Order: sequence, then structure tokens, then C-alpha cells
Amino acid sequence: MVVSMTGFGRSKTESERFSVTVEVKTVNHRFCEFHIRMPRQLLKTEEKIKKKLGEHINRGRVEVFVTLEGEGIVSRSVHIDWEALDEFVQNISEIKNRYSLAGDIELRDIVNREEIIHIDEKEAESEELEQLVLSAVEEAGIQLVAMRRLEGAALQKDVLQYIHLMTNHILRVKQFAPDVVEQYRERLKKRMSDIIEGDADEGRILTEAAFFADKADISEEIARLVSHVNQFKEILNADEPLGRKLDFLLQEMNREVNTIGSKGNDSRIAREVVEMKSLLEKVKEQVQNIE
Repeated sequence: MVVSMTGFGRSKTESERFSVTVEVKTVNHRFCEFHIRMPRQLLKTEEKIKKKLGEHINRGRVEVFVTLEGEGIVSRSVHIDWEALDEFVQNISEIKNRYSLAGDIELRDIVNREEIIHIDEKEAESEELEQLVLSAVEEAGIQLVAMRRLEGAALQKDVLQYIHLMTNHILRVKQFAPDVVEQYRERLKKRMSDIIEGDADEGRILTEAAFFADKADISEEIARLVSHVNQFKEILNADEPLGRKLDFLLQEMNREVNTIGSKGNDSRIAREVVEMKSLLEKVKEQVQNIE
């Protein structure tokens, strides 16, 4: 089954205290690489998030966004340094008496002094919150997989169309191949006859012709190319990650096509080679998105 590396999933879970939203986005990448953005208090769950998503994802760049809402996310408490406050009030009174200053100490003079009154914030950490996050991650992962499979089905359809066209070009090359060998043989025979001005040993000429004609024979390259194409179609139906195998086969197919182009000294074959290379490039673009 073809699975795309492109997909998106989103889920939201809630409790009386918290609301958790998880978004997962994937794009193509050579390996499986995670990038997670989430509140600081959830950092200890990062490995659990990776493990859970890793059950669904084998390859691709994975971007995860976790957001929290709710009154229970942060707890706040007020702390007063009474000793510092007593010292502050005493010092103000001594200053007033020493210099005969008027005025009273007001509340705002105290609350604005952070060394006396400060607010501590503590981010919530609980098993309940962790379970909410992991539950949202699981649901987002399921949605992501569904989208990646849908995209994969479209990729498979496109790739098979290109491979079908590729097969047609291979059949035409196979049809032209015997003519290339025979034409090469005849040209070589005439060339050698001209060189020795008609006094050539016909057996020797044919032996030399056979040697060079064998270098122009592309039947083995065609057979390997057909084999690669058939294997490519078989892999497309396998129930496992396919991208790397398909990419390797494309390299092998491209190598055979290049060899056919260099050995098949024929304008008709040259045209077919150009078309096959164009199709292989299109297939490569699609395979780069397959997991």
C-alpha cells in the first residue's frame, strides 16, 4: 500500500480543568524526524509523544503543535516577606522623624516593591494532563494516517500511469533493437570492404562485425529494464514502507535507459529514450513523497 509522506491531523481533548489541542503535520523527508512545539510543563512527555506517533509514521518530517487552555494550567500564589516589610516601614518612619518629613506610607508604596510582595506561578503537571495530551496525539495520528493513505492512493494512480507509458516505450525499443544490430553489422561490413578494396576475407569481416554488433546489442538492457518495471509494480502493492525501495529501482531503471541510449545508435530509439527519461523524472518526483 502506497502511503504519502504528506498529511495533517488535528484533535482536541478536554476535562473539567484542561483543554488540549494537538496538530500534526508531515512532509517528505529522507528519515523520520520529529519537531515538537509545546508548553514547557509538557517537555517530559516528548518521548512518549514521539513513540505514539512512531506507531503510525515510518518516514517524513513530523511537526507537532500542542496547545493548552484552562484555568488549571497555571497556579498562582502571593508571598509576602514580612521581615522585609517590617524593616521597610521602620526605615520610612525613621527617615520621616529624622528629617521632619510629612506624609504617610500608602499601600501602593508596598505592593510595587517586588522584594516585599511577589507572585509565584507554577505550571500544572499531572497524570490527567499527560493522558489528555497523549489521547489527543493518538487521535491526531489516526487522522494523519487516513489523510496520508488517501494521498498515497492518488500517488499510486499517477505512478502507475507513468509506468504504463514507460512499458509502451520499452516495447517499441524492443521492436527496433534487432534492426539496430543488423544495420550496424551491414555498415561495418561495407566499411571494412571499402578499406581493403574488395579483397577482404568474408569470414574475418563477419567475425569482426559480430564482435562490434554485440556491443550494439541492447537486449540485455531491455530485459533488465522490463524486470525492474515489473518489480516496481509489485512493490507498489506491498504492505510496508516503499519509498526507499522504489527510489533505488528508479536509479537502476535510469541506468539501463542511459545505456540503451548510448548503445542504441538509432534515431527512433533515441526518441524513445528521451521519453523514458522524462517519465522516470516524473515518477521520481512522485516517489519522493512516498513513505
